[in-house]
Amino acid sequence: MSRVGKNPVQIPQGVEVSLANGVMTVKGKRGALSIPVSEHVDAKIENSQVVVAPKGKAIIARAMWGTTRALIANMVHGVSEGYTKTLEITGTGFRASVQGSNLVMNLGYSHDIVYPIPADIKITTPRPTAVTVDGNDKQRVGQVALDIRNFRKPEPYKGKGVRYDNEVIRRKEGKKK
Repeated sequence: MSRVGKNPVQIPQGVEVSLANGVMTVKGKRGALSIPVSEHVDAKIENSQVVVAPKGKAIIARAMWGTTRALIANMVHGVSEGYTKTLEITGTGFRASVQGSNLVMNLGYSHDIVYPIPADIKITTPRPTAVTVDGNDKQRVGQVALDIRNFRKPEPYKGKGVRYDNEVIRRKEGKKK
């Protein structure tokens, strides 16, 4: 029994959910998202909530039950409130800025790193050492934040690099004489 799948997804005010031809579409004030619903689960919209149930006792049906419910819940949250990830840049001279449709970062390399901002993502720099990634799709926001972090991962000796705002870097002791 899936603990995640058996809970229905509540549809908040101002969000419209529709199911047609095996595709779940969610529309809200921040835009629209859609996913194909697996053939192993049944999804129904009733009483301003989405109920997902497995079609059989197969392992794949039970696995897709919770997964489908979580994906629908993420879409509903995304179009109503959105997702945000904040990155912190640590290091002497390390900084970032948004120039047009590009994120330009100086991360200690011999050149600036220019990252083109995707159309469905909004990136801002409230401070030169902070980058905020905002969007509707949880997976896209996480992937863009990871791409930015991968340009200079935080190192364990001084902690320099790009890290998530809530990430804790395990520090190592340096060389001894």
